Amino acid sequence: MELPLFPLSSVLVPHGRMALQIFEQRYLDLVRSCMREGTGFGVPWLRAGREVAGGATELAEVGTYARIVDWDQLPNGLLGLTIEGGERFTLHRHWRLANDLAMGEVTLEPPLAPVPMSERWEGLARLLEGLEAHPHVQRLAPSVDRENAGQVAGTLLQLLPLEEADKYRLLGLPSPEALLEELDRLLNEISGAD
Repeated sequence: MELPLFPLSSVLVPHGRMALQIFEQRYLDLVRSCMREGTGFGVPWLRAGREVAGGATELAEVGTYARIVDWDQLPNGLLGLTIEGGERFTLHRHWRLANDLAMGEVTLEPPLAPVPMSERWEGLARLLEGLEAHPHVQRLAPSVDRENAGQVAGTLLQLLPLEEADKYRLLGLPSPEALLEELDRLLNEISGAD
């Protein structure tokens, strides 16, 4: 399928939310179209280059389908969006339209079946609970089902201050359990725990 693309230097993951400021006409047109048609757009990770009109870019092969979940005019006059990651996709090829909007031929992956949280991941659920107390996180993760391993894993991956290359690698893991396992390992490595 063909999908409009909004390449970002940050990785968007399923169940993750991200705030954007929209100011370029091509993206204002994209947002208008998505809101009118009730559709979303693809967010591939921008591996190299800058997403500016006419700039050369290198896009990652796996991205995330994004839906607009909130919008507002920001104090600086720009359009503010909150997007939420849905299904992962594989990007086969991409090109630019006359208005410089990137388009891609993608294959959407089926959504992962919901997996219940187990006691094994209780520490990660508590970490998410602690993060949810922060006002910025409250805007980006207002309704995470802590009994759903996919939602917990995706929200943590989006919120934790990991390198984008690490987030991209984790985006490709095959299941919420694999993602929780790797997040637990990374956090233990960072904290020096065994």
